[in-house]
Amino acid sequence: MGFDLQWLLLGLPLTFALGWLASRFDLRQWRREQKDSPKAYYKGLNLLLNEQHDKAIDAFIEAVQQDPDTSDLHFALGNLFRRRGEFERAVRVHEHLLQRADLPRSERDRAQHALAQDFMKAGLFDRAESAYLALDGTAFDTEARLALLTLHERSRDWRAAVEVAAKLENRGIGSFASRIAHYWCEIALEADIKQQTTDADTALQRARDAAPQAARPLVLAGERAVRRGDHAEVLSVWGVLMVTHPNAFNLVASDYAASALAAGDGPAALERLRELYRRTPSMDLLDAIALLDPAPEHQRERLLAHLRSHPTLSAAKALITQPDAASFTPVETQTLGDAIGRAAQPLHRYRCAACGFEAKLYFWQCPGCLNWDSYPPQRLEDL
Repeated sequence: MGFDLQWLLLGLPLTFALGWLASRFDLRQWRREQKDSPKAYYKGLNLLLNEQHDKAIDAFIEAVQQDPDTSDLHFALGNLFRRRGEFERAVRVHEHLLQRADLPRSERDRAQHALAQDFMKAGLFDRAESAYLALDGTAFDTEARLALLTLHERSRDWRAAVEVAAKLENRGIGSFASRIAHYWCEIALEADIKQQTTDADTALQRARDAAPQAARPLVLAGERAVRRGDHAEVLSVWGVLMVTHPNAFNLVASDYAASALAAGDGPAALERLRELYRRTPSMDLLDAIALLDPAPEHQRERLLAHLRSHPTLSAAKALITQPDAASFTPVETQTLGDAIGRAAQPLHRYRCAACGFEAKLYFWQCPGCLNWDSYPPQRLEDL
Protein backbone atom coordinates (compact mmCIF):
# COMPACT_ATOMS: atom_id res chain seq x y z
CA MET A 1 0.00 0.00 0.00
CA GLY A 2 1.65 3.29 -1.14
CA PHE A 3 1.90 6.45 0.88
CA ASP A 4 -0.51 9.12 -0.27
CA LEU A 5 1.22 12.53 -0.41
CA GLN A 6 -2.15 14.15 -0.25
CA TRP A 7 -2.45 13.28 3.44
CA LEU A 8 0.95 14.79 4.13
CA LEU A 9 -0.04 18.02 2.44
CA LEU A 10 -3.22 18.13 4.49
CA GLY A 11 -1.40 17.27 7.78
CA LEU A 12 1.24 19.97 7.61
CA PRO A 13 -1.13 22.94 7.97
CA LEU A 14 -2.98 21.11 10.74
CA THR A 15 0.24 20.48 12.66
CA PHE A 16 1.31 24.08 12.23
CA ALA A 17 -2.05 25.33 13.48
CA LEU A 18 -1.94 23.12 16.57
CA GLY A 19 1.61 24.25 17.37
CA TRP A 20 0.66 27.88 16.95
CA LEU A 21 -2.31 27.45 19.32
CA ALA A 22 -0.13 25.72 21.92
CA SER A 23 2.49 28.45 21.77
CA ARG A 24 -0.16 31.13 22.16
CA PHE A 25 -1.58 29.34 25.17
CA ASP A 26 1.86 29.00 26.81
CA LEU A 27 2.70 32.61 26.00
CA ARG A 28 -0.53 33.87 27.53
CA GLN A 29 0.08 31.76 30.61
CA TRP A 30 3.67 33.03 30.91
CA ARG A 31 2.55 36.63 30.51
CA ARG A 32 -0.15 36.14 33.12
CA GLU A 33 2.37 34.67 35.57
CA GLN A 34 4.80 37.49 34.91
CA LYS A 35 2.03 40.01 35.38
CA ASP A 36 0.84 38.43 38.61
CA SER A 37 4.35 38.05 40.07
CA PRO A 38 5.31 41.75 40.03
CA LYS A 39 1.85 42.62 41.31
CA ALA A 40 2.38 40.42 44.37
CA TYR A 41 5.91 41.77 44.77
CA TYR A 42 4.81 45.41 44.70
CA LYS A 43 1.97 44.60 47.03
CA GLY A 44 4.51 43.23 49.49
CA LEU A 45 6.67 46.33 49.18
CA ASN A 46 3.68 48.58 49.78
CA LEU A 47 2.70 46.64 52.89
CA LEU A 48 6.29 46.73 54.11
CA LEU A 49 6.47 50.50 53.72
CA ASN A 50 3.24 50.77 55.71
CA GLU A 51 4.85 48.60 58.42
CA GLN A 52 2.29 45.82 57.96
CA HIS A 53 4.96 43.16 58.24
CA ASP A 54 2.71 40.14 58.62
CA LYS A 55 0.76 40.94 55.46
CA ALA A 56 4.01 41.80 53.65
CA ILE A 57 5.40 38.37 54.46
CA ASP A 58 2.27 36.72 53.05
CA ALA A 59 2.58 38.79 49.87
CA PHE A 60 6.25 37.89 49.40
CA ILE A 61 5.53 34.21 49.99
CA GLU A 62 2.86 34.41 47.28
CA ALA A 63 5.34 36.11 44.94
CA VAL A 64 7.97 33.45 45.61
CA GLN A 65 5.47 30.68 44.89
CA GLN A 66 4.56 32.30 41.57
CA ASP A 67 8.18 32.87 40.58
CA PRO A 68 10.37 30.45 42.57
CA ASP A 69 13.45 31.06 40.41
CA THR A 70 13.79 34.78 41.23
CA SER A 71 16.44 35.13 43.91
CA ASP A 72 15.61 38.78 44.72
CA LEU A 73 12.24 37.71 46.06
CA HIS A 74 13.93 35.18 48.31
CA PHE A 75 16.34 37.80 49.62
CA ALA A 76 13.51 40.22 50.33
CA LEU A 77 11.57 37.54 52.16
CA GLY A 78 14.58 36.32 54.15
CA ASN A 79 15.58 39.83 55.20
CA LEU A 80 12.03 40.52 56.28
CA PHE A 81 11.98 37.37 58.41
CA ARG A 82 15.24 38.51 60.03
CA ARG A 83 13.86 41.95 60.79
CA ARG A 84 10.82 40.32 62.37
CA GLY A 85 13.03 38.17 64.57
CA GLU A 86 11.93 34.97 62.81
CA PHE A 87 15.51 33.81 62.41
CA GLU A 88 14.72 30.15 61.77
CA ARG A 89 12.56 31.01 58.77
CA ALA A 90 15.19 33.46 57.49
CA VAL A 91 17.83 30.73 57.73
CA ARG A 92 15.63 28.31 55.77
CA VAL A 93 15.13 30.84 52.97
CA HIS A 94 18.82 31.61 52.61
CA GLU A 95 19.89 27.97 52.92
CA HIS A 96 17.40 27.12 50.17
CA LEU A 97 19.11 29.68 47.94
CA LEU A 98 22.54 28.18 48.67
CA GLN A 99 21.27 24.73 47.68
CA ARG A 100 20.33 25.91 44.20
CA ALA A 101 22.86 24.68 41.64
CA ASP A 102 21.88 27.35 39.10
CA LEU A 103 22.62 30.28 41.44
CA PRO A 104 25.39 32.57 40.11
CA ARG A 105 28.53 33.02 42.18
CA SER A 106 27.70 36.60 43.15
CA GLU A 107 24.22 35.61 44.32
CA ARG A 108 25.63 32.64 46.22
CA ASP A 109 28.02 34.94 48.10
CA ARG A 110 25.14 37.28 48.81
CA ALA A 111 23.09 34.41 50.22
CA GLN A 112 26.05 33.27 52.34
CA HIS A 113 26.38 36.80 53.76
CA ALA A 114 22.66 36.95 54.51
CA LEU A 115 22.85 33.55 56.22
CA ALA A 116 25.74 34.76 58.39
CA GLN A 117 23.67 37.76 59.41
CA ASP A 118 20.79 35.46 60.34
CA PHE A 119 23.03 33.44 62.64
CA MET A 120 24.54 36.60 64.14
CA LYS A 121 21.16 38.12 64.94
CA ALA A 122 19.98 34.83 66.38
CA GLY A 123 22.97 34.71 68.74
CA LEU A 124 24.35 31.55 67.14
CA PHE A 125 27.90 32.89 67.19
CA ASP A 126 29.66 29.62 66.31
CA ARG A 127 27.58 29.17 63.17
CA ALA A 128 27.85 32.87 62.36
CA GLU A 129 31.64 32.67 62.58
CA SER A 130 31.76 29.72 60.19
CA ALA A 131 29.42 31.49 57.77
CA TYR A 132 31.50 34.68 57.82
CA LEU A 133 34.75 32.76 57.35
CA ALA A 134 33.26 31.19 54.21
CA LEU A 135 33.15 34.70 52.70
CA ASP A 136 36.94 35.02 52.66
CA GLY A 137 38.07 36.39 49.29
CA THR A 138 34.57 37.36 48.15
CA ALA A 139 33.03 40.78 47.55
CA PHE A 140 31.74 40.59 51.16
CA ASP A 141 35.21 39.94 52.62
CA THR A 142 35.58 43.30 54.39
CA GLU A 143 32.02 43.29 55.75
CA ALA A 144 32.52 39.74 56.98
CA ARG A 145 35.75 40.60 58.81
CA LEU A 146 34.18 43.65 60.45
CA ALA A 147 31.28 41.46 61.57
CA LEU A 148 33.76 38.87 62.88
CA LEU A 149 35.45 41.61 64.88
CA THR A 150 32.13 42.49 66.52
CA LEU A 151 31.42 38.81 67.11
CA HIS A 152 34.79 38.26 68.85
CA GLU A 153 34.21 41.32 71.02
CA ARG A 154 30.81 40.03 72.11
CA SER A 155 32.20 36.61 72.91
CA ARG A 156 35.27 38.23 74.55
CA ASP A 157 37.65 36.26 72.36
CA TRP A 158 40.24 39.01 72.46
CA ARG A 159 43.09 37.16 70.77
CA ALA A 160 40.91 36.35 67.78
CA ALA A 161 39.82 40.00 67.73
CA VAL A 162 43.48 41.09 67.63
CA GLU A 163 44.11 38.81 64.65
CA VAL A 164 41.08 40.05 62.68
CA ALA A 165 41.79 43.72 63.45
CA ALA A 166 45.41 43.33 62.32
CA LYS A 167 44.29 41.80 59.02
CA LEU A 168 41.81 44.61 58.42
CA GLU A 169 44.50 47.19 59.12
CA ASN A 170 46.97 45.43 56.81
CA ARG A 171 44.39 45.56 54.03
CA GLY A 172 44.12 49.32 54.34
CA ILE A 173 40.61 49.38 55.79
CA GLY A 174 41.65 51.88 58.44
CA SER A 175 43.59 52.22 61.68
CA PHE A 176 42.70 49.69 64.37
CA ALA A 177 45.61 50.52 66.69
CA SER A 178 43.45 51.86 69.50
CA ARG A 179 41.10 48.87 69.40
CA ILE A 180 44.00 46.43 69.32
CA ALA A 181 45.43 48.16 72.40
CA HIS A 182 42.09 47.70 74.17
CA TYR A 183 42.07 44.00 73.24
CA TRP A 184 45.54 43.50 74.73
CA CYS A 185 44.45 45.37 77.87
CA GLU A 186 41.50 42.98 78.22
CA ILE A 187 43.89 40.04 77.82
CA ALA A 188 46.14 41.54 80.51
CA LEU A 189 43.21 41.90 82.91
CA GLU A 190 42.19 38.28 82.36
CA ALA A 191 45.77 37.14 82.96
CA ASP A 192 45.92 39.15 86.19
CA ILE A 193 42.72 37.52 87.42
CA LYS A 194 44.34 34.12 86.79
CA GLN A 195 47.52 35.39 88.52
CA GLN A 196 49.50 34.88 85.32
CA THR A 197 51.74 37.87 85.90
CA THR A 198 54.16 37.22 83.06
CA ASP A 199 51.37 36.88 80.51
CA ALA A 200 49.78 40.07 81.85
CA ASP A 201 53.08 41.95 81.52
CA THR A 202 53.49 40.74 77.94
CA ALA A 203 49.93 41.66 76.99
CA LEU A 204 50.24 45.12 78.50
CA GLN A 205 53.49 45.76 76.67
CA ARG A 206 51.85 44.74 73.40
CA ALA A 207 49.02 47.16 74.15
CA ARG A 208 51.52 49.99 74.58
CA ASP A 209 53.38 48.93 71.43
CA ALA A 210 50.14 48.87 69.42
CA ALA A 211 49.07 52.37 70.48
CA PRO A 212 51.86 54.25 72.28
CA GLN A 213 49.65 57.32 72.79
CA ALA A 214 46.61 55.43 74.13
CA ALA A 215 45.45 56.27 77.65
CA ARG A 216 44.19 52.89 78.83
CA PRO A 217 47.52 50.99 78.85
CA LEU A 218 48.97 53.75 81.04
CA VAL A 219 46.00 53.64 83.39
CA LEU A 220 46.23 49.86 83.64
CA ALA A 221 50.00 49.88 84.14
CA GLY A 222 49.61 52.32 87.03
CA GLU A 223 46.82 50.29 88.64
CA ARG A 224 48.98 47.18 88.52
CA ALA A 225 51.85 49.10 90.09
CA VAL A 226 49.51 50.28 92.88
CA ARG A 227 48.60 46.66 93.65
CA ARG A 228 52.30 45.76 93.78
CA GLY A 229 53.01 48.71 96.08
CA ASP A 230 55.50 50.15 93.59
CA HIS A 231 54.56 53.78 94.14
CA ALA A 232 57.57 55.16 92.28
CA GLU A 233 56.40 53.31 89.18
CA VAL A 234 52.88 54.67 89.74
CA LEU A 235 54.15 58.24 89.73
CA SER A 236 56.27 57.61 86.66
CA VAL A 237 53.55 55.97 84.56
CA TRP A 238 50.75 58.29 85.60
CA GLY A 239 53.07 61.26 85.22
CA VAL A 240 53.14 60.43 81.52
CA LEU A 241 49.34 60.09 81.55
CA MET A 242 49.05 63.51 83.19
CA VAL A 243 50.94 65.08 80.29
CA THR A 244 49.54 63.12 77.36
CA HIS A 245 45.93 62.62 78.52
CA PRO A 246 45.06 65.25 81.15
CA ASN A 247 41.34 64.49 80.97
CA ALA A 248 41.87 60.75 81.41
CA PHE A 249 44.09 61.50 84.42
CA ASN A 250 40.89 62.40 86.32
CA LEU A 251 40.18 58.66 86.50
CA VAL A 252 43.26 58.04 88.68
CA ALA A 253 43.88 61.44 90.32
CA SER A 254 43.11 60.34 93.89
CA ASP A 255 45.15 57.14 93.57
CA TYR A 256 48.02 59.20 92.19
CA ALA A 257 47.89 61.47 95.25
CA ALA A 258 47.82 58.45 97.60
CA SER A 259 50.87 56.96 95.89
CA ALA A 260 52.66 60.31 96.10
CA LEU A 261 52.11 60.36 99.87
CA ALA A 262 53.31 56.76 100.15
CA ALA A 263 56.41 57.56 98.12
CA GLY A 264 57.18 60.72 100.11
CA ASP A 265 56.67 62.91 97.04
CA GLY A 266 53.68 64.86 98.31
CA PRO A 267 54.87 68.48 97.81
CA ALA A 268 56.06 67.92 94.24
CA ALA A 269 52.93 65.97 93.35
CA LEU A 270 50.80 68.76 94.84
CA GLU A 271 52.41 71.31 92.54
CA ARG A 272 51.88 69.07 89.53
CA LEU A 273 48.20 68.62 90.41
CA ARG A 274 47.70 72.34 90.96
CA GLU A 275 49.22 73.09 87.59
CA LEU A 276 47.01 70.49 85.92
CA TYR A 277 43.94 71.91 87.71
CA ARG A 278 44.70 75.37 86.36
CA ARG A 279 44.61 73.92 82.83
CA THR A 280 41.75 71.41 83.18
CA PRO A 281 39.76 72.01 86.40
CA SER A 282 37.59 69.21 87.79
CA MET A 283 36.26 67.96 91.11
CA ASP A 284 38.37 64.79 90.78
CA LEU A 285 41.52 66.91 90.79
CA LEU A 286 40.26 68.96 93.74
CA ASP A 287 39.68 65.76 95.71
CA ALA A 288 43.22 64.61 94.90
CA ILE A 289 44.67 67.99 95.89
CA ALA A 290 42.77 67.79 99.19
CA LEU A 291 44.56 64.52 99.98
CA LEU A 292 47.92 66.26 99.61
CA ASP A 293 46.83 69.53 101.26
CA PRO A 294 44.11 68.60 103.77
CA ALA A 295 44.00 71.93 105.62
CA PRO A 296 40.26 72.83 105.89
CA GLU A 297 40.78 76.52 105.20
CA HIS A 298 42.72 75.76 102.03
CA GLN A 299 40.13 73.33 100.80
CA ARG A 300 37.38 75.85 101.54
CA GLU A 301 39.17 78.46 99.44
CA ARG A 302 39.62 76.01 96.62
CA LEU A 303 35.96 74.99 96.68
CA LEU A 304 34.76 78.59 96.73
CA ALA A 305 36.94 79.43 93.73
CA HIS A 306 35.79 76.31 91.89
CA LEU A 307 32.15 77.04 92.66
CA ARG A 308 32.45 80.57 91.24
CA SER A 309 33.89 79.34 87.93
CA HIS A 310 32.15 75.95 87.80
CA PRO A 311 28.85 76.07 89.73
CA THR A 312 28.24 72.36 90.19
CA LEU A 313 26.20 70.56 92.83
CA SER A 314 29.19 68.45 93.87
CA ALA A 315 31.25 71.55 94.63
CA ALA A 316 28.34 73.04 96.56
CA LYS A 317 27.93 69.91 98.61
CA ALA A 318 31.65 69.71 99.36
CA LEU A 319 31.67 73.34 100.46
CA ILE A 320 28.73 73.21 102.87
CA THR A 321 30.03 69.98 104.43
CA GLN A 322 33.44 71.49 105.28
CA PRO A 323 34.31 71.28 108.98
CA ASP A 324 34.43 75.07 109.30
CA ALA A 325 31.04 75.73 107.75
CA ALA A 326 30.03 77.66 110.87
CA SER A 327 27.03 79.33 109.31
CA PHE A 328 25.08 76.06 109.52
CA THR A 329 24.33 73.85 112.47
CA PRO A 330 25.62 70.28 112.14
CA VAL A 331 22.09 68.98 111.54
CA GLU A 332 21.42 71.62 108.90
CA THR A 333 24.74 70.92 107.23
CA GLN A 334 23.99 67.20 107.11
CA THR A 335 20.49 67.79 105.76
CA LEU A 336 21.68 70.19 103.07
CA GLY A 337 24.48 67.85 102.13
CA ASP A 338 22.11 64.91 101.77
CA ALA A 339 19.65 66.91 99.68
CA ILE A 340 22.29 68.27 97.33
CA GLY A 341 23.93 64.86 97.13
CA ARG A 342 20.67 63.26 95.97
CA ALA A 343 20.14 66.03 93.42
CA ALA A 344 23.70 65.67 92.15
CA GLN A 345 23.65 61.89 91.73
CA PRO A 346 22.40 61.94 88.11
CA LEU A 347 25.31 64.25 87.25
CA HIS A 348 27.91 61.94 88.79
CA ARG A 349 27.65 59.69 85.77
CA TYR A 350 29.65 59.24 82.62
CA ARG A 351 27.75 59.45 79.33
CA CYS A 352 28.63 57.74 76.07
CA ALA A 353 29.11 60.34 73.33
CA ALA A 354 27.92 57.85 70.70
CA CYS A 355 24.67 56.48 72.12
CA GLY A 356 24.05 58.41 75.35
CA PHE A 357 24.35 55.36 77.65
CA GLU A 358 25.03 56.60 81.21
CA ALA A 359 26.90 54.75 83.92
CA LYS A 360 28.32 55.48 87.37
CA LEU A 361 31.55 53.69 86.47
CA TYR A 362 33.85 54.60 83.61
CA PHE A 363 33.87 52.13 80.73
CA TRP A 364 36.50 51.94 78.02
CA GLN A 365 33.92 50.16 75.83
CA CYS A 366 30.32 51.33 75.99
CA PRO A 367 28.00 48.53 77.22
CA GLY A 368 25.23 49.98 75.05
CA CYS A 369 26.68 50.55 71.58
CA LEU A 370 30.00 48.64 72.10
CA ASN A 371 32.07 51.59 70.81
CA TRP A 372 35.56 52.00 72.26
CA ASP A 373 36.72 55.28 73.86
CA SER A 374 33.27 56.83 73.43
CA TYR A 375 33.04 57.90 77.10
CA PRO A 376 34.58 61.31 77.90
CA PRO A 377 36.67 60.77 81.07
CA GLN A 378 34.70 63.49 82.84
CA ARG A 379 31.41 63.25 84.66
CA LEU A 380 28.38 65.03 83.29
CA GLU A 381 28.65 67.95 85.68
CA ASP A 382 32.23 68.67 84.58
CA LEU A 383 31.45 68.70 80.86
